[in-house]
Amino acid sequence: MTTDSHLDQARDSLELLLQDQRLPPEARAELADDFSQVQAMLDKIEHGHIHIAVLGRVSVGKSSVLNALIGEQRFSTSALHGETKHNEMAHWNEQESGSLFLIDTPGINEIDGEARERMAHEVSQRSDLVLFVIDGDMTDSEYEALQQLAQEHRPLLLVLNKCDRYTSVQRTELRDSLLARLGNLIPVENLVEVAADPPARIVISIDAEGMETETERPSPPDITVLKERIWEILEAEGKTLAALNASLFAGDLSDKVGMRVLAARSQLGEKVIRSYSLVKGLAVAINPVPVADLAAAIAVDISMIVHLSNVYGMPMTRSQSGTLIKAISGQLLLLMGATWLVHLASSLLKAGSVGLSTLLTAGAQGAVAYYSTYVVGRAAEEYLAAGCSWGEDGPKQVIRNILDTIDRDSMLAGARKDILARIRTTRS
Repeated sequence: MTTDSHLDQARDSLELLLQDQRLPPEARAELADDFSQVQAMLDKIEHGHIHIAVLGRVSVGKSSVLNALIGEQRFSTSALHGETKHNEMAHWNEQESGSLFLIDTPGINEIDGEARERMAHEVSQRSDLVLFVIDGDMTDSEYEALQQLAQEHRPLLLVLNKCDRYTSVQRTELRDSLLARLGNLIPVENLVEVAADPPARIVISIDAEGMETETERPSPPDITVLKERIWEILEAEGKTLAALNASLFAGDLSDKVGMRVLAARSQLGEKVIRSYSLVKGLAVAINPVPVADLAAAIAVDISMIVHLSNVYGMPMTRSQSGTLIKAISGQLLLLMGATWLVHLASSLLKAGSVGLSTLLTAGAQGAVAYYSTYVVGRAAEEYLAAGCSWGEDGPKQVIRNILDTIDRDSMLAGARKDILARIRTTRS
């Protein structure tokens, strides 16, 4: 597949996310920032921009590395802890097309680090190349952050800054130690050594009278190896990096959208299940004929599953819904036979009782009907959410898990109370 094809695929994926109609308005509002990032990513692809982000601990010289690359003091540098408070971006005039942008980020271990580390992480997700800057042997927090980036397939360069502080022997030992620890995370050629802001040199001059004068002379940054490696990567993979990053970003956001869609459907599904459970509970409680109870129960359950299948975007016919109910009911008979015996006993009691006793047994039977429909609805919902599949564990385990998460006694008591209150209201 050509580079342009990769870019077209990435563009199509991002545009599909923007046009996704499955999201309810409130879910889209929650993801508004992500969708604005999608639009920014589309604009970035359209103009052929390449973003290079720098990450690292506080005071390792991230801003200094970027200033050395850009050739001017565009990014804040300070001896103060955590000088960079927000993401900063600058245009890198190193290419005639003007498509390169450098991004500085807060240190990954700053105070209030979780929020800032998350922000730096999000920037790296939207960048095409990441420069991870260190200034010595790696700390555990640095290693964990680098490992996370590598697992997410971020194109990475590990930049050892302030290498002018080490002797040649020390630099070799440090390099060997880093490569041994990093294993397959960083290729050898992607570990580069720089001195982005070396200290000024002291120059001693002697005048005609033999008087010595000391003056400081700025030392030029040593970033040649880094710049050459960046250009090697961009010349070989520039557009591919942009396409890869856009595809990864689209995939991450697609997962978010999918979870929000599922959450919205789950919320609506819960309302649907509760509504049909109450309808069934009332129908069974009010109808004095046991056989008619069963017919009403099946009709309500079938209607509920048809409704749920539409909520989950997988419409089922009444016949298909009936087949699903049989599968679920078969497992329920195995797992909760005692409940069904209570149902039958309540039905017989109701048929042979009068007055207050009829009302009480009707409430009990209605509560059991409510509970059984709720379990059937939850099981059907799990089946639909998994793409009309019971998964590896099969229906029995799915239903067992549902039963384990429901407080049966509490639900039966609440359903019975609600059903009796509605019956009394109807009769009064």
